[in-house]
Amino acid sequence: MDYWAFHHKFLFMTFLRHSFLALAFGLATYVPSFAQKAPSADTLNPAGLTLIAPGATLKKVSSQFTFTEGPAVDKQGNIYFTDQPNDKIYKYDTDGNLTQFAEKMGRSNGLYIDRKGNILSCADEKNELWSINPKTQEVTVLMKDYEGKKHNGPNDLWPDRKGGIYFTDPFYPRPWWSHKQPFLTAQNVYYLPKGKTQAVMVATDLKQPNGIVGTPDGKYLFVADIRDSKTYKYDIGKDGSLANRQLFTEMGSDGITIDKQGNVYMTGRGVTVFDPTGKKLMNIPVPAKWTANLCFGGKDRKTLFITASESVYVLPMAVQGVE
Repeated sequence: MDYWAFHHKFLFMTFLRHSFLALAFGLATYVPSFAQKAPSADTLNPAGLTLIAPGATLKKVSSQFTFTEGPAVDKQGNIYFTDQPNDKIYKYDTDGNLTQFAEKMGRSNGLYIDRKGNILSCADEKNELWSINPKTQEVTVLMKDYEGKKHNGPNDLWPDRKGGIYFTDPFYPRPWWSHKQPFLTAQNVYYLPKGKTQAVMVATDLKQPNGIVGTPDGKYLFVADIRDSKTYKYDIGKDGSLANRQLFTEMGSDGITIDKQGNVYMTGRGVTVFDPTGKKLMNIPVPAKWTANLCFGGKDRKTLFITASESVYVLPMAVQGVE
């Protein structure tokens, strides 16, 4: 999801829930917050498990943004993320320093760092996939269209070991687009094989796919259908195809990540953690209107980095991420 999709959804839900109060009290506007108060992390760890580091608390890094998205970690543990409405990419390094990495980056949304250290981007200004050199900021356009038509809006992505890229293609209207309708009639999941410029459609059975992540062994792919409030697990074939769709949990998600124990972290109202079988372990409250995405970073990959509306947060963990 992006800032404008959330903004429209937020306003609509606000109207439904609070129209009576607005009439009763003559309020011009009534805007509640979806923010959750963050309790002590020690009360959140599931019985018999220690996922969050003992004594850890959620720490706000900054609230200088409009809507943060797409965190991705490099080999050193530095994290890159986007402020899409302002068309900027930021870097949060392993020493805790926050700097602007680049601007005018194609309205980058979801990011991921490939094995060569390049920043892969869902650049939805023109609905393309990009590769960005982290040293020179030079851009290579990996994909421009699908069978002669622009994609709806590449949102999130995950590269496999072969150099191919899986990505979700939902339709969320952008204010910088001149068109108001999607170019493609369905919102699907695609796979861009290494060295190719045309993606292959690999999942067509979703209403609005959003978050996506694969397991480090390359065997399984998780895809969140945010509109249908479901997340599925697919088997990945040798040719990149997807098969054997299984319902993982009755919850959609904006972003997804995995730790080394196989637990799956999903976003929306805070961060919700599931074990490898889909059993809910806990919810980590985040004091923001919407928690969009997350990844593990830091030198030891034990810092959970969370993009949440106008803010970004970090939480020390006892487990490592797999990125």
